[in-house]
Amino acid sequence: MRIPFIKYNHQKHLDELAKIQQNADQYQIIYNPKAYRLALLENIKQAQHRIYIVALYLEQDEAGKEILNELYQIKQQRPNLDIKIFVDWHRAQRGRIGEDKAHTNANYYYQLKQQHPEIDIPIYGVPVNRREVLGVLHLKGFIIDDTVIYSGASINNVYLHKREKYRYDRYHFITNPLLADSMVQFINDHFMPYQAIQLLNTGTHKTRKQIKSEIKTLRQHLMDANYQYNGNADNDTLSVAPIMGLGRNNSLNKIIHHLINITEQKITFCTPYFNLPNILVRDIIRLLRKGRQVELIIGDKEANDFYIPPDQPFNISGGLPYLYEINLRHFIERLQNFIDKEQLTIRLWKDEAQTYHLKGIWVDDKWVLITGNNLNPRAWRLDLENGILVHDPKQELSDKFNQELNTIRQKTTLITHFQQIQASQFYPSQVHKLIKRLSRIKVDRIIKRLL
Repeated sequence: MRIPFIKYNHQKHLDELAKIQQNADQYQIIYNPKAYRLALLENIKQAQHRIYIVALYLEQDEAGKEILNELYQIKQQRPNLDIKIFVDWHRAQRGRIGEDKAHTNANYYYQLKQQHPEIDIPIYGVPVNRREVLGVLHLKGFIIDDTVIYSGASINNVYLHKREKYRYDRYHFITNPLLADSMVQFINDHFMPYQAIQLLNTGTHKTRKQIKSEIKTLRQHLMDANYQYNGNADNDTLSVAPIMGLGRNNSLNKIIHHLINITEQKITFCTPYFNLPNILVRDIIRLLRKGRQVELIIGDKEANDFYIPPDQPFNISGGLPYLYEINLRHFIERLQNFIDKEQLTIRLWKDEAQTYHLKGIWVDDKWVLITGNNLNPRAWRLDLENGILVHDPKQELSDKFNQELNTIRQKTTLITHFQQIQASQFYPSQVHKLIKRLSRIKVDRIIKRLL
């Protein structure tokens, strides 16, 4: 059977991507956040050589303190252990909305360092752009010895289910020396030499204005950076490939585009915020017209981390889940005929007051992308993102990936008609007024690009 040229071109890019051979027994998936926290702590306790943590933030709550205290203990026991922590520079230096401005994660890091003056665990801030709204450190992956722990979760009580609430994500433990080395090398080559990278656990911090040119230099450099490794797997072998992306035409964006367009039977997407870039909407419609199956698993508006219950004070960020829901309703109404033909499947995830943070793509039981990329315009253009592409041509990991998907689906509701999605005229009055005002001056378009 002759392969259409366009599909062949997409397949060619994926076939030519350098890949690292992966042992199926060394790839584990955890299916809930509490078990993930315990496994993360256990891996830290067992570390012998290195611990590199990269996260959007490491918060000064019980879960964050538990992780940092464990790191200080293990460093005291094994002084030669190489420990480095990297978080977003902007996020670390601001408190939560409504909190004292002095009550920041960066201040907590400094207090902790003062309590342990003999132990050096550097915590670096990475400024991806001059302002937080224009780009953050959204790289994922903790490297502990030869294991890459990949999740979209940052470190705090909700992500690690330390107390009653949790934020649901993906939790992958991949033991692979070449993969781990490539991710550590990326940090050492593309973060450490640049003056924009700032130590946070110090008494004073430079201002944004003081490092303005250094931030610009770092961002320009990162737009051309990627993971370096020697591929040792062919296209008949279970493999992994780390991919980095910053800016509109980055490598990760291209891989996502190629993945969608090689789909022969079914593709599944997970995203917490339904705000797809136009190119992905076009790709999905093209697949549907070819008769392919498409499944979208999206967070219900009440499972969105921006959602504000009606009995709590409202602010502009609380309008975001409603803007995303309006997007979703329009999308479903536009493609209702494909839902009627059972080609397009829409699922909304909700578990009482819990929140949903899952991202990723599954294609034909052969390809899986684990990523922190929200598949939205902000991820597509502004944030520093990464992912690990898994190629599983012999379905050696299919049981684990299917269990992951089935576990996700357990908390979902199947949407069979756009009218199941609440219409905007029935939103709470303050939400309705906000959306009308934003739409009238077209600010809603800007907001959805930035948040």
